[in-house]
Amino acid sequence: MPIKSKKSLMQRFLNIIERGGNALPHPATLFLLLAVLTLIISFIGHLLNWQILHPATGEIIQAKNLLSADGLHFILENTVRNFTDFAPLGIVLVAMLGIGIAESSGLIAVAIRLLVLKAPRKLLTFVVVFAGIMSNMASDIGYVLLIPMAGIIFIAVGRHPIVGMAAAFAGVSGGFSANLFLGTIDPLLAGLSQEAAQIVDPNYTVNPTANYYFMIVSTFMISIIGTWITEKIIAPRFGNYKVPDGDEIRSLDRLTKIEKKGLRNASFVFLGFLILLLIGSIPGNGILRNAQGSLLHSPLLKGVVTLLFLIAGTMGVVYGLTVGRFKNDADIMKGMADSMKTLATYLVLVFFAAQFVAYFKVSNLGIVLAVNGAEALQEANLNIYVLMILFILFAATINMLMGSASAKWAILAPVFIPIFMLMGYSPELSQAVFRIGDSVTNIISPMMSFFALIIAFFQKYDKNAGIGTIISTMIPYSIIFFIAWTLLLIAWIYFNIPLGPDSPLFYDGAHI
Repeated sequence: MPIKSKKSLMQRFLNIIERGGNALPHPATLFLLLAVLTLIISFIGHLLNWQILHPATGEIIQAKNLLSADGLHFILENTVRNFTDFAPLGIVLVAMLGIGIAESSGLIAVAIRLLVLKAPRKLLTFVVVFAGIMSNMASDIGYVLLIPMAGIIFIAVGRHPIVGMAAAFAGVSGGFSANLFLGTIDPLLAGLSQEAAQIVDPNYTVNPTANYYFMIVSTFMISIIGTWITEKIIAPRFGNYKVPDGDEIRSLDRLTKIEKKGLRNASFVFLGFLILLLIGSIPGNGILRNAQGSLLHSPLLKGVVTLLFLIAGTMGVVYGLTVGRFKNDADIMKGMADSMKTLATYLVLVFFAAQFVAYFKVSNLGIVLAVNGAEALQEANLNIYVLMILFILFAATINMLMGSASAKWAILAPVFIPIFMLMGYSPELSQAVFRIGDSVTNIISPMMSFFALIIAFFQKYDKNAGIGTIISTMIPYSIIFFIAWTLLLIAWIYFNIPLGPDSPLFYDGAHI
């Protein structure tokens, strides 16, 4: 029997959070306000003679007044450059062009359908959660395609559709920081992390693969735990579901012959790229290694976004031509253009975020705040485990009020990455910790951009479903994901395992 939405204390509390979150300005406006605030604080810091001794170079760093003549010249001369040179911008645009081809061709949607439909019934829940995690590499397709499809699939096997949608939602949103492949969020966050790291170390680079090893392990952990939660906690609350009309089951189409042929051809393309990558990287003198013959700081790692564009784009073209979705080059270009349309809001946000980050860096407020913050944390004598757990909780709390991961990290990274770097912790570690906190409360945050859509999906099978229904259904995932991911992070730090290729846990200033 569907759970009725009741006006409980929890729901009233969440309604307050929702109203508070809705009262916040648009993220782009928020960055504009932060940029203006940075100008004002730079003036105050200059008047009060804020300064620190750079722990790496021994140089005296003073707060710069951006409301001075020199500051005004900087703003006027560099506004365009701040925008165009903003590290995440080009990375995201290039990645989305390739993924846009694959998405518009129908390749990604068909791959997800195949993954779910071919799963044995005993593994169905696991595959749904796993498919949700994997869908994150393709923008928002998991929300608009997989979650409602999971409900239909569960109906087809005699189970409650909300249970299936909860499992898919847990994978898509709760498993947002896990995957076996890189998606658009990885280069985006890495670019923001690099911008923040360069406040302390101008030569520091953060690769899109910064958290890749951690992501792979997290993928299987979240899939297994998500399955257990679904079967042991969620499913018993809903029971079975009687289908009022069988038409919906018939809408779950199997793959056609032409779709299977398209997938096969696209797989051959992927295999060809894989062989070329192995040939270029395995030999000691491989063309994809750096001048010293190492894979660290190599063209292979630095060119991940280009490879993502080439592989996803080529596979999409081959699939689209095979199934007839692409008739000519104009169709392919339209797919790329459509992917750019989805970034319109992002471009506006980035313009103001880029100005804020540039002002924050040039004013020296970032390094001044970082050194003072690092000293305060060191005096508090918190060990790394306590510090990182507190940061997870902080990111998780912020996520309840602000939905966009990139918008949150653009604000938090310039503050926390320099602080943690000066304490000896790498930007890659700071980013991984943030991603855990951001993911675990996605599924219970009314500020998450697709939360209203999830309510609509639930209401299709329970007309009384509301925020309380979503929260009561998803909060077990949120709590248990938090515990499991935190324990995984503690183990990762304890055994000092790299988070990804050339992505250590600790920062020793070797890049300076």
